[in-house]
Amino acid sequence: MAEAQVAQIIVDSLYAAGVRVVFGIPGAKIDAIFDTLQDHPEIKLIVCRHEQNAAMMAAAMGRITGIPGVCIATSGPGASNLATGLVTATTEGDPVVALIGSVPRLMNTKRTHQSMKALEILGPTAKAATGIDVEDQAAEIILSAFRTASSSPKGAAVVSIPADVARLKSKILPFPSAAFAAPRYGPAPTSQLSAVIDMIQNAKHPVLYLGMRASSPLVVSAVRSLLTKFPIPTVETFQAAGAVSRELAHLFYGRVGLFHNQAGDKLLARSDCVLAIGYDPVEYDANVWNPDGKLPVVHVDYTPSDYGQHYHPTIELLGSIVENVNHIATHLQSTADQQGSSFLKSLQSQHTAWRSRPELLATSGPVHPLLFVSKLQSLLADTTTVTVDVGTVYIYMLRFFYSYAPRTLLCSNGQQTLGVGLPWAIAASLAQSPPASAKVVSLSGDGGFMFSSQELSTAVQQKCNITHFVWNDEAYNMVEFQEEMKYGRSSGVRLGGVDFVRFAEAFGAKGFRVEDVSQLDGVMREALQWEGVSVVDVRVDYRGNVELAKHVIEDEWN
Repeated sequence: MAEAQVAQIIVDSLYAAGVRVVFGIPGAKIDAIFDTLQDHPEIKLIVCRHEQNAAMMAAAMGRITGIPGVCIATSGPGASNLATGLVTATTEGDPVVALIGSVPRLMNTKRTHQSMKALEILGPTAKAATGIDVEDQAAEIILSAFRTASSSPKGAAVVSIPADVARLKSKILPFPSAAFAAPRYGPAPTSQLSAVIDMIQNAKHPVLYLGMRASSPLVVSAVRSLLTKFPIPTVETFQAAGAVSRELAHLFYGRVGLFHNQAGDKLLARSDCVLAIGYDPVEYDANVWNPDGKLPVVHVDYTPSDYGQHYHPTIELLGSIVENVNHIATHLQSTADQQGSSFLKSLQSQHTAWRSRPELLATSGPVHPLLFVSKLQSLLADTTTVTVDVGTVYIYMLRFFYSYAPRTLLCSNGQQTLGVGLPWAIAASLAQSPPASAKVVSLSGDGGFMFSSQELSTAVQQKCNITHFVWNDEAYNMVEFQEEMKYGRSSGVRLGGVDFVRFAEAFGAKGFRVEDVSQLDGVMREALQWEGVSVVDVRVDYRGNVELAKHVIEDEWN
């Protein structure tokens, strides 16, 4: 009977799962995997500068492609450094398989070099964390990790590989590609689907509320089919960005999240039937948008709702979101005609009112965020992938930047993890076919950028085609303006200045600077046309940011 080394079984399993790019940092306890990857002709190994960023890249690869992204780290701090990236992936539904090294089995009860209870540390960050105790477990455990990561709700799965086991041989070889596909879901019971259709047809103000698990291309296609037939007003959470196409934009009333002051919040408050598709409260707590718990909600998801005082759906349609939405689109007869109502016209005006702000006409001074968003929108194609780091930059971008294609506007809205912008852009660039064939745009504040800026070296080395914009105010501004609202002052937010142009050029990237509004258009165009990696240091005007959280609306039930 044929046999193979465990390291070879693991690498061949990655290939069978559809993995073509892996991210990691080598070390003595995991080097057998790296040595085997070196000889694989179709899996590209990306050596990163920090394990946290490797996990973030893997998460973005998983979100964009639907195939679990893979990150690899050695034992001890190499493994523990993955924690933030893995918990972000699990919280936000991004499939990831993390492979970590560990000390030889004979030493795992002793005080020895890089010995650490990694599975106990990483277990709470993932859906599953398992060790390969004997060589004949390898193929099955890797298979299980991929199926776990891919099953909804998606997330991270961790596999620990003792250094001695990786070099042993097993007769249990990798499973075929078909085994790695997660089990399929079917439709909800017909009786429940019929009840939901009755709710929608009898409602005067039905609303489609799209959440993070409504962002996959298949679900987006089903949602667009429904909206094409029935003009139901729609709102998105931040991670559902891109679900509504340009042709259906007249039904879109914006994205909701963080502060309860958007047009979409008013739309939800008025609704007598909220069709919540793929909604997860981790993005926007139900007690904020449904404070009295009175809204009639239909929960459409793969998993049961997080049932409670503020979110207790009238009906839960569990199973395939695609099949359930398609069934509704096929059997629904009619919906209330809301398009001509004065209420919706007023909300559309509120939703687009920012386009008439005087800040967009400025000719000098630092750049107002709305002016930047408007200019960027005008320069990018609908298909351009834009990754947005956490910070004030993400509030402006996710509220005001339109996205018309699924998973092309990416943010961290569950853990709100600083530093994701650049690593995600690298993954997005490498996920293209061929790699780096189209421009990817990423944005961050100056604080968040420094969390992962060392990966500029990775981006340049891999010949990525990325333009990264840094909104620079030399502070942690998202914290700053909220502290000012609470305490009348800020503390612990000031940062020392960094010359990001020279910083970028030290890594072999091209640096640009915008110190005044008059430079914005020309510099943005030049940076976006630059082939390769570029960084644009933008002096930003955050003086009006308190408005982001002010004017919290009163719910409108009449």
